[in-house]
Amino acid sequence: MSKIRKITVVTTLLASSVWLAGCGLFGGEEKKQIDPPTDVSLVDEQPALEETNGDGQNVEGEKQAVENTIKRELYLIDKDGYVVPQTIELPKSEGAAKQALEYLVEKGPVTDMLPNGFRAVLPADTQVDVDIKDGVAIADFSKEFKNYQKEDELKILQAITWTLTQFESIEKVQLRLNGEKLTEMPVGGTPIHEELSRTSGINLDTSDVVDIMNTKALTVYYVGGEPGNYYYVPVTRRVSENTEDNITAAITELAKGPGMSSKLQTEFVPDIALVDKPVLEDGKVTLNFNESILNSFKEKEKKVSQSLLNALVLSLTEQKGIESVEIQVNGKADVVNEEGKKLSEPVVRPDQVNTGSF
Repeated sequence: MSKIRKITVVTTLLASSVWLAGCGLFGGEEKKQIDPPTDVSLVDEQPALEETNGDGQNVEGEKQAVENTIKRELYLIDKDGYVVPQTIELPKSEGAAKQALEYLVEKGPVTDMLPNGFRAVLPADTQVDVDIKDGVAIADFSKEFKNYQKEDELKILQAITWTLTQFESIEKVQLRLNGEKLTEMPVGGTPIHEELSRTSGINLDTSDVVDIMNTKALTVYYVGGEPGNYYYVPVTRRVSENTEDNITAAITELAKGPGMSSKLQTEFVPDIALVDKPVLEDGKVTLNFNESILNSFKEKEKKVSQSLLNALVLSLTEQKGIESVEIQVNGKADVVNEEGKKLSEPVVRPDQVNTGSF
């Protein structure tokens, strides 16, 4: 995902990143967000009777609990080995970036918050400090950082990088071990560039690549999990370095679907294609699809699947310069989602992904 930021989407909607190292989805469908009034007091001037909910719990206490927490994206490892963002409410803290990494530590404070099938990525007892300057976060880990399994090495790099870069103030990441700069990972020796970023990619898939040197990375979102516990998974694919239209390339990868050996899914059918070239103006990209995008929901119902739209949003708004997307079908904009609502109003990409309600 995504940084903690809001991205407007007109009717519909995300993706690009790279790793060259050398269930829920959206927040409860919170696509339109209204800022609460700032000039209204929630405290009565006169004492009132204690308010309780249907379970007899103190409502005011619940409100305070919500006010004292904040949603953060933690990149964790699922049962299939993918690095996946999960939105979890953490206590409000001044050192938000440091806190986010502390919640990636095994047997740490995240233990009782882990979604089913997920595990933390950093070795138990790892301590961390984070210093942020000019868009670069320097994460300094204690010696316990070296106590990981070799097969988790790249996943750890990705989880750290994507967890930290959710913050607007962080674009790149540097790693240190006991104050010493890391140029490679301590167990498997994976090279570490001067600065890591989301362009390094995540969940790398090179299954269809013959000559990786002539390719570039592109990140799209597929669906992982199982019935009752679905979530979006970012995957970095490789496309020809000569590809100039990354928007069409992302849609092609979504329609192609995950690799044969992957347990991920896509609701894009192979026949989905653009009728015209994408038009990008002032941050808004207009996409004119063929009717196959409607048939992806149900054969007899001319609607667009919501999870398909979500994956498209997540994939395209990852690309630099894309802030919103407008969908048309054969040149017409009267597209409706699976609830029968017209996709004619701007839609806001949520601040977090995979919040627990697919």
